[in-house]
Amino acid sequence: MNISRSRLRISENMAFSVRNSLRILWTAAAALVFLTRSSAAPTFGDTDKAMMYLAQYGYLSPSVRNPSSGHIMDESSWRRAIAEFQSFAGLNATGELDAETAKVMSLPRCGVRDKVGFGESRAKRYALQGSRWRVKNLTYKISKYPSKLNRAEVDAELAKAFSVWSDYTDLTFTQKRSGQVHIEIRFEKGEHGDGDPFDGPGGTLAHAYFPVYGGDAHFDDAEMWSINSRRGTNLFQVAAHEFGHSLGLSHSDVRSALMAPFYRGYDPAFQLDQDDIQGIQSLYGHKTQTDIGGSVPVPSVPRATTQQPSAEDPALCGDPKFDTIFNSADGGTFIFKGEHYWRLTEDGVASGYPRLISRAWPGLPGNIDTAFTYKNGKTYFFKGSKYWRYNGQKMDGDYPKEISEGFTGIPDNLDAALVWSGNGKIYFYKGSKFWRFDPSQRPPVKATYPKPLSNWEGIPDGIDAALQYTNGYTYFFKAGSYWRFNDRTFSVDSDNPAFPRSTAFWWLGCSSAPRGTVGGNARLSANDETISDDDVGDIQFDADGSDSSDSGHSGAGAARGLLAAPTLFALTALIALVARPVA
Repeated sequence: MNISRSRLRISENMAFSVRNSLRILWTAAAALVFLTRSSAAPTFGDTDKAMMYLAQYGYLSPSVRNPSSGHIMDESSWRRAIAEFQSFAGLNATGELDAETAKVMSLPRCGVRDKVGFGESRAKRYALQGSRWRVKNLTYKISKYPSKLNRAEVDAELAKAFSVWSDYTDLTFTQKRSGQVHIEIRFEKGEHGDGDPFDGPGGTLAHAYFPVYGGDAHFDDAEMWSINSRRGTNLFQVAAHEFGHSLGLSHSDVRSALMAPFYRGYDPAFQLDQDDIQGIQSLYGHKTQTDIGGSVPVPSVPRATTQQPSAEDPALCGDPKFDTIFNSADGGTFIFKGEHYWRLTEDGVASGYPRLISRAWPGLPGNIDTAFTYKNGKTYFFKGSKYWRYNGQKMDGDYPKEISEGFTGIPDNLDAALVWSGNGKIYFYKGSKFWRFDPSQRPPVKATYPKPLSNWEGIPDGIDAALQYTNGYTYFFKAGSYWRFNDRTFSVDSDNPAFPRSTAFWWLGCSSAPRGTVGGNARLSANDETISDDDVGDIQFDADGSDSSDSGHSGAGAARGLLAAPTLFALTALIALVARPVA
């Protein structure tokens, strides 16, 4: 919305109350304040467009897009939204609308939101993002073809786009010409009946719906779609991205990933990024059959299979306290204790375990403090003052390193660590405190940390291990007991019987373990539970509610800033503009 459109809207709605008009002016004035902080800042029109952009893609409240809503945006919210977008787009997260940020906002992109929130359900990344199909043999049809391409060529390109995902899973895709299908594909222009109109060439290229909403994919027919050419917009690559959404994947903040939101241009040597592969396999599992029916080689790090659990393991059932528990990049769940490790199945411990850590992960010592696998596919192990980084079971070069070197601000001798998918950041726990580590920020640990572990309501001090499990819950372990943490309510889950429960019985398959007050199998309750950004995220941890280190940009400081002379001048001009009578 630019200045002329604002004037037109206000002129045509002079019946607005004075209060609503003043609210609109206040928001505009606040935007002007943000701009006066930088000599190289974009114009008001650019900022107005940025507000609409951030609201459209989930970084600001949707009410920003409706001037009659009376929404007032403070500077802290604005800077945080800009910083979140910059971090997601791989830019320097300054919280300022600089020229580089405005340029990225102008790139052609997918119309699906990067971040869902502000009262709308936000599902977790990958397995819980938009749900998934419960069948693996999917059908699709092209109900409306693009106006400028040959139909046979379109059929071939879209089939190739689907094969991007079937190459790494057991999914199959069959095109039908009529009848009911799982995924319907249409090429449309402008408003096309779903309340999300296309905007012409450039801008939004396409959008698709997660399986829970039907999985359909729509493409803007105003685009110059091309095949095997650097001219125009490559249909195959955009379609492969949109079909990722149709299968349940959200946008990725890995810039090299297909599921990154921005169109990168035609790549004749295109291939899926490891981030995309991990995502689709977390939803539908690994490919188990080749195209000719043969078995696919098993990865070096074991993953969950149909192996039967062994008899009770005395080392675990007799003393179910362990050093760490983590998920590997290919979906396996492992427990480390002393010099040995075990792999978990859906029924307990897999047969053939325990095994020596030193044999599976050469160069890694025993008695590890904690471990986690990050979204780059690397697994990090911590012990004392050092940490190791592994790609699968192979240690990367120049490791181990000092924690103070690679994880600045994080203490030695940790109790636990996990990547919390509520916000994608890394959390470290020690004693009665926890730290939040964000590698995209400088410094990566804010000055407000450490914070009391009691912020995680119901979790005791001195935990042994922590895990973000594949069913969408976070689990904390201590002395043979575990707590199931509900990220939606941000507290230990309410259930009957209550937590804590026996780790030995419910996680390790130790039938002889005392049940105490334990109840249903929490560990196996895989579901498509959605998580709301109103219930989780930085507000729970940060009293300042901002990732900016400039404390003068929030609270009373922001209010004082609104009284600056340049802003008063601009505000006076805006009041005069709005007060003009209708011509």
